[in-house]
Amino acid sequence: MPDPTSVILLDFPEAFETERLVVRAPRWGDGAAMHEAIAESIDELRPWMPWAQQVPTLEGSEANCRHARLRFLARSDLRFHLVLAATDELIGSSGLHRIDWDVRRFEIGYWVRTGFGGRGYVTEAVNGLTRFALERLGARRLEIRCDARNLRSSRVAERAGFTLEGVLRSERLAVDGRPSDTMVYAKVRGQEL
Repeated sequence: MPDPTSVILLDFPEAFETERLVVRAPRWGDGAAMHEAIAESIDELRPWMPWAQQVPTLEGSEANCRHARLRFLARSDLRFHLVLAATDELIGSSGLHRIDWDVRRFEIGYWVRTGFGGRGYVTEAVNGLTRFALERLGARRLEIRCDARNLRSSRVAERAGFTLEGVLRSERLAVDGRPSDTMVYAKVRGQEL
């Protein structure tokens, strides 16, 4: 494990832009927009996201954004909010999670607000995060893991050029309590194109 002091001293931008998005770290005050996005999307999120089993309170959403901000600053988890550049509307979240700074391994997670699904925003964000992780963080390995039944999520990984490395059978319990298979996609430095 790297020295926690050296990790917290890592300097990199808190935001970057893609063609249509500003991908940025959480901020104080993001809770209301996040709450609205989750409330609109709860039915689509519920089958896949343990944290989305019910709509959080407005205060809970703000607290969640503030905790995410603190984890971002501590470099322990790098959640990013997806904001439309043209309108400044928060439309989802992505990020670099389950970080191993020794290996420089990151897992990319994502979701998009229901009204903005099917427009390529998530693939655009994943491609942007991939470049950010490789160029700014020196990533050696990037992973996308998803429930084998979550076809929309697996299609994002495939469109973003990630390679399916395998399926972990009955690897975890799904949110419905049943054993679930996990698909593991990856990009490895030197093979990322």
